[in-house]
Amino acid sequence: MSPLELMRIWLAVIVAYKSLDSNRIRSLLTTLGIIIGVAAVIILIDVTRSAEKMIKEQLSSLGGKSFIVKYGKRGVRTSNKVQLTAEDANAIRELDLIKYASPLVDSSEQVVWRRNSWFTVILGTSPDFVHINDWFPSVGNFFSYRDTEESAKVCVLGSTVAKKLFVSHDPVNETIKIKGYFFRVIGVMEPLGQTTGGTDQDDIILIPYTTFRKTIRPDDAVESISVYVKNADELDAAKLQTVELLRKRHDVSPNDELGFYFRSQEGIIERIFTISRIMRILLSSIASISLIVGGIGIMNIMLVSVRERTREIGVRLSVGAKERDILTQFLIESVVLSITGGGFGILMGIVISAIVSFFTKWPLIISIDGILLAFMFSFAIGIFFGIYPAYKASRMNPIDALRYE
Repeated sequence: MSPLELMRIWLAVIVAYKSLDSNRIRSLLTTLGIIIGVAAVIILIDVTRSAEKMIKEQLSSLGGKSFIVKYGKRGVRTSNKVQLTAEDANAIRELDLIKYASPLVDSSEQVVWRRNSWFTVILGTSPDFVHINDWFPSVGNFFSYRDTEESAKVCVLGSTVAKKLFVSHDPVNETIKIKGYFFRVIGVMEPLGQTTGGTDQDDIILIPYTTFRKTIRPDDAVESISVYVKNADELDAAKLQTVELLRKRHDVSPNDELGFYFRSQEGIIERIFTISRIMRILLSSIASISLIVGGIGIMNIMLVSVRERTREIGVRLSVGAKERDILTQFLIESVVLSITGGGFGILMGIVISAIVSFFTKWPLIISIDGILLAFMFSFAIGIFFGIYPAYKASRMNPIDALRYE
């Protein structure tokens, strides 16, 4: 493109801005659809990405670096004779890639304190449990490794059990009765609330798994082992190490089925992000309708502008302007109108995203690709909806235009 052509385009842009400035209210109303559409796209992209980041961080802290080894097959009863044991958990904990490992064994029992009683879940585990689940006592302490070694009759209550048994009384250092054995309460866990399925996570009592063996169920077998890896990127490698260890400990050949399966948050995290991406695409598509509506508004106002400036077009054509010059002028005016609206929309989207981030405490993520997408969409809208008015103006007969009243 020659310098002369660039100069012509630049002058056309200046004339276009002067034309818009002379009708500010009309220009603002015309670009309102573009502004809203672009702002909606920016907000949806930025807010959904911020939500994804927050969800990923929370899920990673709650289970992104952990998995559970469960006895049997997923959803199927197994006849395998291999049983997981607490000793397996201790052996898994010694692996290079593993940071924590805790056996899990549970039973539902009646719990009594004075005249109050409550039927709840008794979970036998180890002190590693709190680190794996990032769940700690809000009052008192969790039982120690020494308590586990000595099979101490101590327990930590979930907040629901504490309320049901003790109401407003402080439960720490009180004694409760479980299956005929007396346990000293040493702490109360932080409230977690209900799961998405409606299960109360706080309706539970935690005791050392060694104590569970001697009081609740005299059995070495455990239903599952909760494992926490040192690095989330090594989760798959840690699973392979666990498989090799358990095959060796239980003398199971590589060709035989071991009789357990893994359950982790990886699949849940991926499904959440897949749904989030689908929702972002759908919502962005809906927001794009505003851009199309805004484009129709631009086309309508450009047609009005062509009609209002008929004599101007006739004069320019009569003094030597070519059809291409008229076409370029009105097309540039349409693009300038659309891009101006897109610029205001981008600014509005960023401001609203920052406000949402401030009040929700979500991380603020300004999506550069989202801004570029919105800008290119605005540019394309200006060209697409400006072609017809520009073409109509360029094909105008100069004699008829000069006679137009």
